[in-house]
Amino acid sequence: MKTLNEKINTHFAGKVVRKDLTKLVKGNAIVPTYVLEYLLGQYCATDDEETIIQGVETVKTIIAKHFVHREESQIIKSMVREKGSHRIIDKVAVQLNDRQDRYEASFANLGLTRIPISDSIIKEHQKLLSSGVWCILTLGYSPSEERDHTPWFVESLKPIQVSNVDIDEYKSTRKQFSKEEWIDMLMQSIGLNPTEFTFRSKLLQLTRLVPFVENNYNLIELGPKGTGKSHIYSEMSPHGILISGGEVSKAKLFVNNSSGEIGLVGYWDVVAYDEFAGKTKRVDRGLVDIMKNYMANKSFSRGTQVYGASASMVFVGNTDHSVAYMLKHSDLFDALPKDYYDTAFLDRMHAYLPGWEVQKLRNEMFTSEYGFIVDYLAEILKNLRKEDRTHDYTKFFELSSTITTRDKTSIAKTYAGLIKVIYPDDAYSELEAKEILDFAIENRKRVKDQLRKMDETFEEVDFSYVSKSSGESFDIETLEEIQYKPKPVVSEGNENQMVSNESSPQIKDKIQLNPGQKIIRDNQTGISYDNLFGAYLLNSSDIKVVDPYVRLPYQLRNLMEFAKLIAEKKETDSEVKLHLVTSNNEDFIANVKEAFDQMTYSLESMGIIFSYEFDDYIHDRSITSDNGWKIILGRGLDIWQKTGGWYDISEYVQEQRICKACEITFVKEG
Repeated sequence: MKTLNEKINTHFAGKVVRKDLTKLVKGNAIVPTYVLEYLLGQYCATDDEETIIQGVETVKTIIAKHFVHREESQIIKSMVREKGSHRIIDKVAVQLNDRQDRYEASFANLGLTRIPISDSIIKEHQKLLSSGVWCILTLGYSPSEERDHTPWFVESLKPIQVSNVDIDEYKSTRKQFSKEEWIDMLMQSIGLNPTEFTFRSKLLQLTRLVPFVENNYNLIELGPKGTGKSHIYSEMSPHGILISGGEVSKAKLFVNNSSGEIGLVGYWDVVAYDEFAGKTKRVDRGLVDIMKNYMANKSFSRGTQVYGASASMVFVGNTDHSVAYMLKHSDLFDALPKDYYDTAFLDRMHAYLPGWEVQKLRNEMFTSEYGFIVDYLAEILKNLRKEDRTHDYTKFFELSSTITTRDKTSIAKTYAGLIKVIYPDDAYSELEAKEILDFAIENRKRVKDQLRKMDETFEEVDFSYVSKSSGESFDIETLEEIQYKPKPVVSEGNENQMVSNESSPQIKDKIQLNPGQKIIRDNQTGISYDNLFGAYLLNSSDIKVVDPYVRLPYQLRNLMEFAKLIAEKKETDSEVKLHLVTSNNEDFIANVKEAFDQMTYSLESMGIIFSYEFDDYIHDRSITSDNGWKIILGRGLDIWQKTGGWYDISEYVQEQRICKACEITFVKEG
């Protein structure tokens, strides 16, 4: 992280901030992250510690003096009255009063409404006419004895957002970072610690940025509570707005037939609906029909007038059941309100992000390292909306002819959005393009698979594609398909090795197993040592494990769980030798030796004779048994992501743990 931080500050000086500073200045201010980082960017966009300390104090002072807390609104009003004017930070919304032919502002925290504001300010900042914008403004007070006179007025106003970003400089500087460094920097920019996430998990997080970078992009994410589904849409950009799913109306969203005012889609780049799920929620059926038309055609109408807009739509909500339950008994849209449980509406979704793969946010998953000031990143993403990358995948690949136009558009938009986010300089290899295309196809396939379950008139689609350079064809499956597809267990006479998602019963009879390979994907669940290679340990009396990294507590736990599996597979009255070859260093050696000695004593009572040695030159990872099988482990025994701790069931049940991507190869020796 230190090296990356230095690189970030070298190439993006003045445009990045240390992410833990936001917490230091926030206090009890209920204010979005982009507002705080806008201020931090003015005073703390550096890696000089002394400047940071001074800058934090300055921002704290600004927040204390100018931010309007609701409970202190009367004090602020009194201050404005006594001084004649005062600078404040508040959320401002404006409406046209057609009776008096003037614009009037309302202040979310200060509580003032119907305050006159000049036409020139509205012409410059039209977004004020929507649901409110955070601003730094000077509020004035001028008493008068005139009847119906309002003493309050707005002297000056500036929305809190960065302006004049250099998109060409941003793109050229991207070339100084590797793919991994850039993705980690983006993760830190949205406040997350990249070391806690796999590549696939990072893609899930970064896909939440696609609506900000791609026009008219429709995204749905359903999953458990506490995974941060709505955070980005409320905190990370002044160009997105998060509203409660229950507050949506035709007038608020599209156009008010009484006043003629354009709704949210006319002013915002992203309109996100929080708490969108809930079977019992009441919905205006007419609104659903308007949304269907807008999501398909990028337009909406009022009478004979047709309006176009580019706002992306995001729908986030909580699921009621586990994925396995939904796949067996209903479908993955099961939690939606009845009127949104409409195949024509859901077919407009370009991608379904699997929220159940996103881990619940823990303290260690947040970063204290450097990342872009989020408002700077927001302006970059807004600029990238102007670019069309939807045909870029055709440089390398050709989609199956059975994929419909709507499916192709969906795949292309997700692909284009992620390319803009990760490769804004348009410099990437075919392999890197394949990673993005696979992910884009999977997220559209998830939509289509559920539509086929809901309505049998939807035809099955072959979500495959061909590489133009090699001619090789690739078939895409969703991760839940792989995890929950019924699979036969190993049985006597079976010609092929199969892996079940349920622990296979102990098998004592002779079985036939063929050499082969098992590929485990990022975030896959349902995997245990038993259903991976339990059958290959039968009839063993001498097993050697080579794994250079067995030193940390969870790695030692993995070794003990492997020993437990050996005990389950051997005859009760037999003994099995288990020898570990690993490496170590001075920081861990004493504790590890003590742990291994305790294991030796403990396992002896189960008929396992444990021994170990240290070899600092090993790199490969494998399990070799005297029954003739060698199992090559891509990651060693460490195949799972971190669990949530003692009170997380996955700490105790391997099948509940989330996997890291790896390959397991079975080789018959001799």
